[in-house]
Amino acid sequence: MDSALTVNQGVPQPPDINPRARDIIKKKPGKSLAVPVYLEGIRSGDVPLLAQSITLIESTLEEDRKKARELVSACLPLSGNSVRIGITGVPGVGKSTFIEAFGQYIISAGHKLAVLAIDPSSERTKGSILGDKTRMETLANNPRAFIRPSPSGGTLGGVARKTRETIILCEAAGYDTIFIETVGVGQSETAVHSMTDFFLLLMLAGAGDGLQGIKRGIMEMSDLLVINKADGSNIDNARKARALYKGALELFPPPPSGWKPLALCASAIEGTGMKTILEAVEEYMRQVKENGYFQTRRAEQAVYWMRESIDDYLLSRFYDNPRIKGRLSEMERKVREGETDSFSAASELLKHL
Repeated sequence: MDSALTVNQGVPQPPDINPRARDIIKKKPGKSLAVPVYLEGIRSGDVPLLAQSITLIESTLEEDRKKARELVSACLPLSGNSVRIGITGVPGVGKSTFIEAFGQYIISAGHKLAVLAIDPSSERTKGSILGDKTRMETLANNPRAFIRPSPSGGTLGGVARKTRETIILCEAAGYDTIFIETVGVGQSETAVHSMTDFFLLLMLAGAGDGLQGIKRGIMEMSDLLVINKADGSNIDNARKARALYKGALELFPPPPSGWKPLALCASAIEGTGMKTILEAVEEYMRQVKENGYFQTRRAEQAVYWMRESIDDYLLSRFYDNPRIKGRLSEMERKVREGETDSFSAASELLKHL
């Protein structure tokens, strides 16, 4: 008599999401390594050591900060030879999908790509949500790509505090194209613009009013507007949107770079438009290097980040000061309960610096 029970074959073990994972995942050392070890690893293209180096410069420990400064200084002579591209867009525009498609095309053209995806920090843990790395699975599997999601840590508009130093480390490791993706349209774009050579704004067609509430300042910063999701039944809407944005760009005063910003259509899903976008980036870089704007802008950015570093150092010194730590909670309580005003409380605390 046949049994009513049958035994199904076991489910086959699925392949690793990233076959390079075992090479990339690093063992956490008990403490940070010596600076020459990090430097040699970066120069030799050791991905785990590059990742550890970035973790070092993101650390808030004083010992790590000292090593981080030494490491960044050692990497500076090896940096500066990449094209730094800032990428932003309205929520739902498909930034991650676009970055994966455009990144794959750039790699196929012979480049090495680093993607610094600024991840929104978890409100509970203050750590990175790491969504971008899971959404860029194909790109993450490519040995010529390096993706680093960094927690925003609650900084202005979601821009990671150490992103610029991370750029320097990635350039020293041989990545000649750097993408910096922001959380979304907001104040963070100003900071990203101050550390990139080319600013790309992704837009949608048929998503509300014509300009989708985009701030004029963000459009003025943009070197290229890309109408994404130009596929299927949305192609006509995308073309109409492109004409609309092209007209809007012509109303802005000419940028100091001498470049005339463009509006293009693309489909990250179908991979169309990527060649034209890369050609626009290359033409922009050719123009600004010929007219001297590239060198001037990089120099201005260096001064800007010197000032930012001073501000960051002073802020850290303030909150790390033991006397201020001892009185901060008390002054916060007094302000909360109306015993004193915010300005007087701040003035009182600053006396201890």
